[in-house]
Amino acid sequence: MNHSKVTLQTPALTHEKSLKTLVENRTVYSLNNCELNLFETYEQSIKVPLKFNDLVVTSMLRGKKVMHLFEDPEFEYLPGETVIIPSNVEMKIDFPEATQHNPTQCLALAIDQFKIKETLDFLNERYPKEGYKHFWKLDYENYFFYNNLELASTINKLIKECMSTSITKDALADLTLQELLVRIIQSQTVKAINSHQLIDSNNPIAIVVEYIRQNIQNAISLKELSDKACMSTTSFYRYFKRELGMSPIEFILNEKIKFAKNLLNNPRINISEVSYATGFEDANYFIRVFKKYEGVTPKQYQLMNVNG
Repeated sequence: MNHSKVTLQTPALTHEKSLKTLVENRTVYSLNNCELNLFETYEQSIKVPLKFNDLVVTSMLRGKKVMHLFEDPEFEYLPGETVIIPSNVEMKIDFPEATQHNPTQCLALAIDQFKIKETLDFLNERYPKEGYKHFWKLDYENYFFYNNLELASTINKLIKECMSTSITKDALADLTLQELLVRIIQSQTVKAINSHQLIDSNNPIAIVVEYIRQNIQNAISLKELSDKACMSTTSFYRYFKRELGMSPIEFILNEKIKFAKNLLNNPRINISEVSYATGFEDANYFIRVFKKYEGVTPKQYQLMNVNG
């Protein structure tokens, strides 16, 4: 189990008699500002083309696809993962394992460009980002990321609204679309941080993240971080949560667990050494936190990696 990848609730598959095709059978739910497409594929296929006129947020629900996108190397696409694709960009998709008994299912949510612009304008006006030339915007460099809990629950909520027969579904879907765009931008910021792309000396987040990584073996207080960012603790806490969708404490724990996993790749290191090196005073507490995040104890993780 990977704590950083949350799968979505899967809608029921189309009844066999209602299938129009075995490759990318499509069911569409249209709303005022978005269109939910559910695609199912029941046989192996390669290089199936797909393109939308609007920005599209896609999420895997079942099975496995291989995506060919932009000029980038192909990549595996699995449940718990999301890809955003700009309007009018063609993707080509392989279905290496799809069968009648093991179909792939994927959602593609096309969002009206005007709705996106309206939401980003609203965010930039009401919640401007700190620092020169920092704006709320979608980042097409980081188009592939894992779903966290917040992103997954927002997409689940949107699926429910799109499939609903309620008279207020458009109004509720619009609010959820705003939330989805915020969650996507936060996920992209986290991805940029994790792949060390965020190295802007004017960006308070970049400064703080660097400080956390360099002091991972210490207990790090909120006060230290807010001083580094030159903000009050309250402003810093709100700012951090808004940028990354998680609190500074959650982020620190994430980083500590990541650092611990790295150390555990060494079969000779013992658990109390890892606990100490990641700044946990108490090895039992470290084991509990690690298990909560990873679904296995540090020892099990170490053994799995040695044997894997």
